[in-house]
Amino acid sequence: RGRGFLRTGLGRSVARLGAEVKALSPELQAHLDEGTTTLAWCWRITRADGVTFGFTDHDRTLSFDGTDFEPESGLTASEVRSVSDLSVDAQDAEGVLTSDRITETDILDGRWDNAAVEVWRVNWADTGQRVLMRRGAIGQIRRGRLAFVAEVRSLAHVLGQTVGRTFQATCDAALGDARCGVDLAEPAFKGTGAVIDLLRDRAFTASSLDGFASGWFTFGTIEWTGGANAGRRTEVLGHDVTDGIAVLTLLEAPVRAINEGDAFTIRAGCDKRIETCGAKFANTTSFRGFPHIPGQDAVLRYATKDGGHDGGVL
Repeated sequence: RGRGFLRTGLGRSVARLGAEVKALSPELQAHLDEGTTTLAWCWRITRADGVTFGFTDHDRTLSFDGTDFEPESGLTASEVRSVSDLSVDAQDAEGVLTSDRITETDILDGRWDNAAVEVWRVNWADTGQRVLMRRGAIGQIRRGRLAFVAEVRSLAHVLGQTVGRTFQATCDAALGDARCGVDLAEPAFKGTGAVIDLLRDRAFTASSLDGFASGWFTFGTIEWTGGANAGRRTEVLGHDVTDGIAVLTLLEAPVRAINEGDAFTIRAGCDKRIETCGAKFANTTSFRGFPHIPGQDAVLRYATKDGGHDGGVL
């Protein structure tokens, strides 16, 4: 258990930090005041799909709050980079892919992106003595052949997100959301099919889409219902029809290979222009853009004798 001990001086410094900014239980405070401590780091990670994982740098499994924290998981915490302003604090969790629950495929697939993280300081001899050191979310994940480094961002990163509307000619609503109002479950905007033949890693011919015109699903989404990518969703970059057969090109190739026969559900796309909103969806009353806003050409205009400066709509 040598790895779990801290020297007296460091233990007291943690105690002082806890007294200032953390509410420590009397039992944990007394343990820190002893001088020789049995402390370990624990990480609880909750992915966006609701799956929870626990990891610890201790050499045996620790359990509390219904979570088992896997030992020897390869995670090693860096120092916490913290400042007094509103910039984002960060800490790196570095390690190797030794846990069978952390797979490189899931990392590449984005399943760990923005996962919620809790960092605990725990007395491994009595896990009832613990303190939550910080909360955050997984940011950038850098990976190599054998190792990965996950950035753990503080909750201050939420302050960096754009709030409010953007004034632009195109619509800023997501197709099918409450602001848009289009029902993508209608048969006119939804299709089902399967992969016939793989053309490239992200392009393939598809069956059962012969009733839709070329380009109907461009900028739409595919949700895989069968195959290795079942449950995953990706964007459609292009939808073409060749000799009556639909050819779909994805924005990005899935991490898991596409195979013949893989089933999917596909939904129509929108290029965010008011012309498309009216002609394709008959939804101009809910258009969330500003199609008459002056563009860069208005900024670059100069006075001429040919008119165009009578105060009318540009």
